[in-house]
Amino acid sequence: MGDTKLAEIDAVVLNFSPASMMVLNAILGIVMFSIALELRTSDFQRLAKSPKTLLTGLFSQFVLLPALTFGLVLATQPKPSIALGLMLVAACPGGNISNFITHRAGGNSALSVSMTACATVLAIFLTPLNIAFWGSLYGPTREILRATSIDPVSVAITVGCMLVLPLVLGIYLNTKQHAIAERLRGPLQYLSMGIFITFVVLALASNWALFLQYASAVAALVLLHNAMALGAGYTLASMMGLSAFDRRAITIETGIQNSGLGLVLIFGFFDGLGGMAVVAAFWGMWHIIAGMSLAAVMARTKLVPHT
Repeated sequence: MGDTKLAEIDAVVLNFSPASMMVLNAILGIVMFSIALELRTSDFQRLAKSPKTLLTGLFSQFVLLPALTFGLVLATQPKPSIALGLMLVAACPGGNISNFITHRAGGNSALSVSMTACATVLAIFLTPLNIAFWGSLYGPTREILRATSIDPVSVAITVGCMLVLPLVLGIYLNTKQHAIAERLRGPLQYLSMGIFITFVVLALASNWALFLQYASAVAALVLLHNAMALGAGYTLASMMGLSAFDRRAITIETGIQNSGLGLVLIFGFFDGLGGMAVVAAFWGMWHIIAGMSLAAVMARTKLVPHT
């Protein structure tokens, strides 16, 4: 049965209506806007003066994780659509919920928010670049990329409109109208995340039978991939001599990917290709469970900032 599922998954297409795509784009924009309400331009100026921690986190996300994902694909040889789904998830910037999880873990929340912001801007260029680069190195995924003729410029425009524009607006409001941003920040973050999770669940409901049918085919790989991402973030931060306070942020930021963006790209540019969509959807549910569980363990040891 398992072999049959794997044989079929490359041909499966999940349905996601254009209206649903527009709603998902809007929700992700609101989530990004709520995160940006914690930022000011001065935050980036401080990071520019001491860039080691931020650069370590960004390297972990955009270089180390995609490279390790490619190694995982070579080692396990999954079906092409599953392999490309893993690569696409690894190419996405950090997930929006990473900031909340980092706070729960007692890590450097300011670093987490700044990493999310910087990664979101860089994703305009690095997400399509990573998908194209790593996908082209593996024969079966290279065939999918050729068949879909993904346009990096279109991906960049999608990422920019959905994530970067709300980020800029949020920073602007927090800088110019801090009192208003302060009042909006907390309620908007919880509300937007609640709406996002509810929407993904409802959107998957129309494909629930297919999702359940094929989820078991990707579960082990997604769990291994996520554990590898968390471990990579922690290991690199440790090797760079960063504090435990910063290590927690980088660990979580590397292991919590923006699976919502992944779904947008999959349904927008890959026509809802089964293996990719199931990987991104399963990742989106699992990384919350794994991240919150890890945060609960980390929170048992209280840290003084920069220790």
